[in-house]
Amino acid sequence: MVQFYSSKQRKVKSDNLTIIAESFDVKGKGVAHYQGKIIIFITDLLPGEQAQIQLKEEKRQFAKAKVSKRLTDSLDRVPPLCRHFGICSGCQQQHVMPALQHAVKISRLEYLFQRETGSAVKSLPVIAGSEYGDRRRARFGLQYQPAERRLRMGFRQSQSNVLVELKMCPVLRPELEKLSLPVADCLNKLAAVKHLGYVELVNVDNGVSVILRHLKPLTTNDKILLTAFARRYNLNVYLVDNSANRLKLVSLASNDSESYYSIENVKLTFDPQNFIQVNPEINRKMVAQALDWLALEPQDRVLDLFCGMGNFTLPIARHVNAVVGVEGVAELVAQGRYNASLNQLTNVEFYQADLEFDIDCQPWAKIGFNKILLDPERAGAMGVMPHIIKFKPERVVYISCNPTTLVKDSQQLLTAGYQLMSVRMLVMFPHNSHLGSMALFCRDLSK
Repeated sequence: MVQFYSSKQRKVKSDNLTIIAESFDVKGKGVAHYQGKIIIFITDLLPGEQAQIQLKEEKRQFAKAKVSKRLTDSLDRVPPLCRHFGICSGCQQQHVMPALQHAVKISRLEYLFQRETGSAVKSLPVIAGSEYGDRRRARFGLQYQPAERRLRMGFRQSQSNVLVELKMCPVLRPELEKLSLPVADCLNKLAAVKHLGYVELVNVDNGVSVILRHLKPLTTNDKILLTAFARRYNLNVYLVDNSANRLKLVSLASNDSESYYSIENVKLTFDPQNFIQVNPEINRKMVAQALDWLALEPQDRVLDLFCGMGNFTLPIARHVNAVVGVEGVAELVAQGRYNASLNQLTNVEFYQADLEFDIDCQPWAKIGFNKILLDPERAGAMGVMPHIIKFKPERVVYISCNPTTLVKDSQQLLTAGYQLMSVRMLVMFPHNSHLGSMALFCRDLSK
């Protein structure tokens, strides 16, 4: 489980040590003490494993090391499925049993809640899904190699701008993994091969889209090659140029011109460059849990903050009297309105607002809400928490991609008399250090 230390630093005298990992941190590194005091974080070492290590970096309060030779193996160690593991920075924990991955993150979440709020959160349920083949979106870096006279496509190495040229990526949905090598081959045939920025693959309900960023105008022949490639693999291919940075349709293989996915009997269309949750299985479970926690009734008025294009807003609308979605990005607000119309939902309103500033003057802020959901970015929702408290909702569901800001924002609700009723950990990115979570708060009606 996770341990947290604060000790006075003593210089490690040797860079060739034999050590046993005592614990495991949320970033996937083994944690040990040298001479009982100095903290060492060791890449690729699990709790209980003994290894000879080589120090790579020494700081005032800790040191970092790598394994020179592992002497024992933990029962929690498993063979990584990807041949690029340890080089590519995309997955840090494929060598770790999922149960240990989850336990480490749960311990981290429990610790943060206890430290920041004084609330003891124990035995957190986990919302998890498939260990592999779960990601429906991937952005690959592109680097032209003059010495090889070819384009390299892949993800960056750990702590480096150098790309790992991928031959496989088992965390992607199979449709995307199979397509990655043909895409790389196609791009290498373009006259603009030296002037490409990135390529993004998106797999949703109506097929796969390819988004190509090009830094110089493409030739007519390049567009012909891309169109032929799209037709061969039944793809939607878009271009993003370097000046206007706007999507331009090159070829549409499907009959439906809008990318979309369905959730809770709602069809959500989106611009291929818009944010969507990358793991559809966890997204479905997360939305279902949010609806359950909100305990929606026909008379409810619900406020959805940081709503995007309506991933939660529109499923909520099917169960309540009215729902208002508020989002800072104008394009997402417009998409949300379009999706409400598409699904014939007339009890939904979307507004654009910067939720970090005073929102009392906003028209929607003058309307009463008895339940609130919020799904902020990593920076959290510190600026809007006082306004949530003013609404005095019966229930608040908080979706988080950063546990540190979640627990800090939670403190405001707890101080205002809300009770932390339940917490779930979300495994949105298996084998990754990312820690997603969601929490339910209920107002203490006696206060």
